[in-house]
Amino acid sequence: MTIGIRKAEINDLPIILDFMLKMAKETEGLVLSPEILESGIKNGLLDSDKAEYFIAEIDNIIAGSLMITKEWSDWRNAWVLWIQSVYTKKEFRERGVYKALYNFIENKVESNNEYCGIRLYVDNTNLNAIKVYSKLGMNGDHYRLFEKMY
Repeated sequence: MTIGIRKAEINDLPIILDFMLKMAKETEGLVLSPEILESGIKNGLLDSDKAEYFIAEIDNIIAGSLMITKEWSDWRNAWVLWIQSVYTKKEFRERGVYKALYNFIENKVESNNEYCGIRLYVDNTNLNAIKVYSKLGMNGDHYRLFEKMY
């Protein structure tokens, strides 16, 4: 089984929308507005300064996706890539889909000195995701996330 990774295109919008609606419900019990979410994904797909989406495929079937955004680090004079909006279809879980997506992003960071690291946030109750991220060498030892969302 080969997992191919590619940059998402505008025609991937419906599948990414479906994935994000499912992910929000599964991981945080949230029901998102499909209209707002669709506009957000579309804006990210059309403007790589906002976000980049990547698709994992197995035998030409979309198995998962993730989004990255950039944060400037003045401490390191380089960009940190944030992994967000991660989803793997249920039938493809535990088959290395996220690992392939993560390795793709990790290679992007390691091969370009414009980048200095990778970050992500995870809901404290999402124990499966925490286990996967830890297994890939990430840790949650340094920071806590604080937010005020409107």
